[in-house]
Amino acid sequence: PERINPGDKINTLTKIRKVTSGSTPEIAKRIDMLYSSVIEAGTYLAPSIKVAEASKAIENAQRDLNISFVNELALIFDRMDIDTSDVLEAAGTKWNFLNYKPGLVGGHCISVDPYYLAYKAGELGYTPEVILSGRKVNDNMGTFVANKLIKLMINKGVVVKGANILILGFSFKENCPDTRNTKVIDVINELKSYSANVYVYDPWVNPGNVKEEFNLEVLSSIKDIKWDAILLAVAHKEFLNIDFTAVLASLDLKRRLLILSVLQPCHTVLSVLASTIEILTVPSFTGTS
Repeated sequence: PERINPGDKINTLTKIRKVTSGSTPEIAKRIDMLYSSVIEAGTYLAPSIKVAEASKAIENAQRDLNISFVNELALIFDRMDIDTSDVLEAAGTKWNFLNYKPGLVGGHCISVDPYYLAYKAGELGYTPEVILSGRKVNDNMGTFVANKLIKLMINKGVVVKGANILILGFSFKENCPDTRNTKVIDVINELKSYSANVYVYDPWVNPGNVKEEFNLEVLSSIKDIKWDAILLAVAHKEFLNIDFTAVLASLDLKRRLLILSVLQPCHTVLSVLASTIEILTVPSFTGTS
């Protein structure tokens, strides 16, 4: 089974331990020897192809469930007016607390593999409630993010209908051009349902592919439009270098609104503008495959 992490320049193919197997013991050994010759991290010879593929399915299902748990916490703490990141930081001081962050779960593995497992379980007469519950929570996060933004705009006196909203990032994870099963599209569709004008800027993705698959135009610049709201959906490194001061300079002071996600250093960059900017943290998910 595949073990890769798109966009990761450290944990590359040869540095991730590989699970191998084969249709017969002899073929399994030959496959394992082949991968052992290129995988520096080593291999693990599973007793059967079923075991190998099942291990892949539960790797991603486990990660999906862990993220769904903190996503649900984020939904609860939002109603309690508690900063989820503060709670997770405090809980993280315990040695055995698992460090997961809430956010959008997309990509071609983590948000897909749990359904394979659930489907097979259903064929065998068992309904996996925990796995499907986690999927339901994660699939609804795009709607939550969009509605959070809409409420903040309304509270700031910004008319949502006809508002110009900029979405920074469209790929399913940061510093990666992959748009497969990106959940940013859920945010966009929800915002459009409020009759807002939604625009996308992402220096990593292929504009032609995005147009063909999602029927969305990707901006080449963000300087030509006066924005009512900006949502940082994906933490691309390029966004650290955006001159937000220049972007905001053309706006009416009453309409200055910036929505931030993940790139915590931006809080420091924008601290001098704190009196005119409403900052909302909507963490983005760093996924693996």
